[in-house]
Amino acid sequence: MVFLIAWLMIINTPLANRWALGIFILSALTDWLDGYLARRLQQITDFGKFADALADKVLTAGLFVSLAALQRLPESWGLLAVLLIITREFMVTGLRLVAAGRGLVMAAEGLGKFKTLIQMLSIGLFLLLPIIDEKGPVMLSKWNHLSEVLFALATMLTLISGVSYFWKNRVVFQDSPIK
Repeated sequence: MVFLIAWLMIINTPLANRWALGIFILSALTDWLDGYLARRLQQITDFGKFADALADKVLTAGLFVSLAALQRLPESWGLLAVLLIITREFMVTGLRLVAAGRGLVMAAEGLGKFKTLIQMLSIGLFLLLPIIDEKGPVMLSKWNHLSEVLFALATMLTLISGVSYFWKNRVVFQDSPIK
């Protein structure tokens, strides 16, 4: 869905912007529903833990890159924040791969899940801005400020959750095998 949403963002017509937001919301909701059903039906698997986290990263990183490329993020710091977010996601994925090589499966933690929620809300608001723009500049200004605050929060949570994840799982970097 990332490519479809990005393509609709590039088209940037009122209808395309509505479709981009709708498809994003559908993608986020189906991601949540998948996890909910897996837990409820006790169908949690090691593959599911890895694939779900990877799908979240593809969705959020892909859309943050798209937002940055289309200059829809804060000019002064938006690109740096996206680079920080992507770096954290690659590093955590790398940590999970090292752990998997040692026979350890690392599921997402609560702070990481909250970080993903805030990232998705932030993306949703940035996708909503062109739609609000049709309503007038006063309304857009208020929503734009909210989107920037949420994006700053998402960036801070990304950094904090990444440091926390590495600290809690530092045993992965020890030379001795994990027992």
